[in-house]
Amino acid sequence: MEFLEYIVGVMNDFLWSYILIIVLIGLGLYYTIKTNFVQFRTIPEMFRVIMDKRTFDSSGKKGTSPFQAFAISAASRVGTGNMAGVASAVALGGPGALFWMWLIALLGAASGFVESTLAQVYKVKDDNQYRGGPAYYIEKGLKKRWLGIVFAVTITFTYGLVFNSVQSNTISLAFEGQFALDSRIVAVVLVILTALVIFGGLKSIANVSQIIVPVMAILYVVLALVVLFMNLSAVPDMFALIFANAFGIQQVAGGGFGAAIMMGIKRGLFSNEAGMGAAPNAAATAEVSHPVKQGLVQALGVFFDTILVCTATGFVILSAGGFAGSEADGIQITQNAFTQMLGDWAGVFIAIAIFLFAFSSILGNYYYGESNIAYIKESKTALFIYRIIVLAMVVFGTLASFDLVWALADLTMAIMALINLYAITRLFKLANRLLKDYMQQRKEGKDPVFYKDLLDDQEGIECWDRKTESTSKPEDK
Repeated sequence: MEFLEYIVGVMNDFLWSYILIIVLIGLGLYYTIKTNFVQFRTIPEMFRVIMDKRTFDSSGKKGTSPFQAFAISAASRVGTGNMAGVASAVALGGPGALFWMWLIALLGAASGFVESTLAQVYKVKDDNQYRGGPAYYIEKGLKKRWLGIVFAVTITFTYGLVFNSVQSNTISLAFEGQFALDSRIVAVVLVILTALVIFGGLKSIANVSQIIVPVMAILYVVLALVVLFMNLSAVPDMFALIFANAFGIQQVAGGGFGAAIMMGIKRGLFSNEAGMGAAPNAAATAEVSHPVKQGLVQALGVFFDTILVCTATGFVILSAGGFAGSEADGIQITQNAFTQMLGDWAGVFIAIAIFLFAFSSILGNYYYGESNIAYIKESKTALFIYRIIVLAMVVFGTLASFDLVWALADLTMAIMALINLYAITRLFKLANRLLKDYMQQRKEGKDPVFYKDLLDDQEGIECWDRKTESTSKPEDK
C-alpha cells in the first residue's frame, strides 16, 4: 500500500503542478470571456429554468425533469468534498485555499455550462429515457469513438469505483470518530443499502436524490449559518485571513502559496466537478426544450456546491481554529469544529449528515458508471459485474487509509478532466452558438426551443428533429 501511495503521489504532483492548474484556470477564463460571462449574467434565468415543467417526450411519457437531473448531479457534487475535502484543503493549504476554491468555481461554472449544453445536444434516446455525456459528444461531435471509450472507462473507474471508496472512507471516519463504530460494521451497512438502490435503476436514483439532497443541504447550511451568526463580528477578519493567506508575502516565502493553490483547486474540482465531465451524464437525461437550459441548470449547481456549501464549511472550521497541524483526517476536522462551536450533539449531527451526503453521492457516482458502460456495450453481464465491483470498492473505502483513497481520486479525476476539457474546447463554438440562439429567443419573449435544422452541420445529432422529436406536449408549445 505504501508503494502504491508513493507512485500515485508522484503522478499527482506532475499532473497537478504542471498541467491541471494551468488548464483549468486558462480554459475557465477562455469560456467565461467568449460567452460574455454567461455564469454571471444569466443567474436569474438559471432559477427560472430549474423549475421548467415541460418534461414530456414525443410519446407523451413523462421524462426526467431539469430539477431531477440537477438532483442526480448534486447527489455526486454535494458530499464529502464539501465537508471532508474543504477541511483537508484548509488543514494542508491554509485558509487561502478557500480563495482558490472560490476561483475555480466562479470560472468553472462556465466550463460546467459548456459541457452540459453539449451533453444535451448529443444525447441519445434509450428505452424512453435519454443518455449522454462526454463519451457521446466525443464520438458524435469529434468523430472519435476510441477516445469516447477511453473516457467511458475512465469515468466508470473514477466515479463508480475510486470516488465511491472516498465516500465510504469518509462515512467510516465520521462514525469511528463520533461513535467508535468498527469500520467493518459500517462496510456491511453501506453495502446492503447501496445494493438495495443500485439494482433499482435510474428512476430510483433520481427519486432518492431528489428527496435527500435538498433536505440534507438545507439542514447543514442552516447549522453552519448558526455558527457564523454566533461569530458574526469575526467574519470580516476571516475574509481578511483568507485573502492574506491566498496572496500574502509570508505564504509565498514559506512555500504555503503553492499549497493553498494546489489544495484549493484540487478540492474545489473534486467538490463541484466543473469541467471534469461527470455532471453532463446527468444533464443529458433531462427533457428540456433547448440544450442551453440544462447548461444553465448545471452552472447553477457549481455555485450551489462551492460558493454556498463549501464556504459554509470553511468558515465554521476557521471560526473554531485548531485545524493547522491537526492529527484528525478530513471529516473529523469538520466534526471537531462543529462540536467545539455547538456542543457534542453537533458532532452526532455531522456524522449523520455526512452519511446522507456521502450515501447520495455513491448513488450519483454509480449512475455515471452505469451510463458509460451502456455507451461501450449494452450487456447485462457487464452491468452486473460492475455493480458487484462497486459494492467491493465501498468496502475497500471503509477499510483503506484516508491518504490513499484521496490520492487515487486526485489522479483519476485529473486524467478524466484532461480528456473532457480537450473535447469541450474542440466543440465550444457549437455551445456558444446555441447560447446566442437561446438569448435571442428570450429577448423576443419566447420560451426557447431548439431544433437541429438550425445548424449547418447536423451530423451526430440524433435528437432535436423538428418532425419526429418533441420535448413537450403539443399544448405546451
